[in-house]
Amino acid sequence: MRAYVLHPDMKGDRRRAPELALAEAVSLAAALPDLVVAGAEVVRLPRAQAGMLFGKGKIEELKARLAELEVGLVLVDGAVSPVQQRNLERAWGVKLLDRTGLILEIFANRARTREGVLQVELAALSYQRSRLVRAWTHLERQRGGFGFVGGPGETQMEADRRAIDDEVVKIRRQLEKVVRTRELHRAARRKVPFPVVALAGYTNAGKSTLFNRLTGAEVLARDMLFATLDPTMRGVTLPDGQKIILSDTVGFISDLPTQLVAAFRATLEEVLEADLILHVRDIAHPETEEQAEDVGEILESLGVDEDVPVFEVWNKIDLLSEETRAALMRQDARSPGIHAVSAVTGEGLEGLLAEIAGAVGEARAEEEVTLPFSAGRARAWLHAAGVVLSEADDEAGHRLRVRWTVRQKAEFARL
Repeated sequence: MRAYVLHPDMKGDRRRAPELALAEAVSLAAALPDLVVAGAEVVRLPRAQAGMLFGKGKIEELKARLAELEVGLVLVDGAVSPVQQRNLERAWGVKLLDRTGLILEIFANRARTREGVLQVELAALSYQRSRLVRAWTHLERQRGGFGFVGGPGETQMEADRRAIDDEVVKIRRQLEKVVRTRELHRAARRKVPFPVVALAGYTNAGKSTLFNRLTGAEVLARDMLFATLDPTMRGVTLPDGQKIILSDTVGFISDLPTQLVAAFRATLEEVLEADLILHVRDIAHPETEEQAEDVGEILESLGVDEDVPVFEVWNKIDLLSEETRAALMRQDARSPGIHAVSAVTGEGLEGLLAEIAGAVGEARAEEEVTLPFSAGRARAWLHAAGVVLSEADDEAGHRLRVRWTVRQKAEFARL
């Protein structure tokens, strides 16, 4: 299908350069298979028109262009109300998706795990429910009823809402089962005394390429937005012999639909459980600072613990000039917690791995724990978690020398 991308540039709503925002929207469109971007433009708007978003003159101008380019789908990089969507589709004779709808389409196309598929379905139903006014404009249409399902005279839109709500309940039940299973897997992982290091960052920052480079895995890594949706975990042995679990997660994006932030919260819990977060940045991108702000805001909204250390990994230095790269490497050397690297060439990764080893190594402390002989469950937990270095018994009970992370100590305290 041929698509046309529009970025409405409204006064007072310009945190990012409109041309770069349009380029990101085109990249989003390119992430959908079987979609050909026939054209794209920034539309300057003093203010949004309530019923049509754009003014009459612009709508006519775009109608002619869309017909000339044989466009079947218009993608608006922003929020479009159900009424605006219905009116624009009528005026142009094409299908229309706003930014939320487009991201949902990409997620539906990419989700692979059972949980990922269910999360996308849940987000899509939430989005669809809010837009039933578009699908059912003939609210005078009535349907009969049996009396126990809404009764006679229930409108078609009400029936559709009821159907969506029933489906949401069904998916939530299925999700609860999947989440319980994943919690069991996570509990099993907790018993492995390896620190968890999570990759987080803006979409297309190179997280999967870095993940593949460090683990030898073959996760899909392409120059494409949202190439990774479902979390992937692999073991990595650091240069000093320590073992860690590295987790690759879904990329963040500015104006991430609220339905998806909520729906993918469970997927992003891998970040919440990490002992160390690597914030991977595309340092060659002209808006790398703005992207970093977006990632920071999402991490904060997820409730990432302030005690969890975060390293900034300035990726894609291979795309910079020699002069800029040399300046970055100097800043890297001066600033703790910042690492300039290239996941493609491997430059800078040795220093990053050494820093990771130091950070996760420091996160483990040796302590002595005394347990009464009756505390069999607590003693079994310590041994199962693999944190016991030595054990001796005396009149007071079991004396155990343990080496554990702050997270493991907190879990033990909750027993």
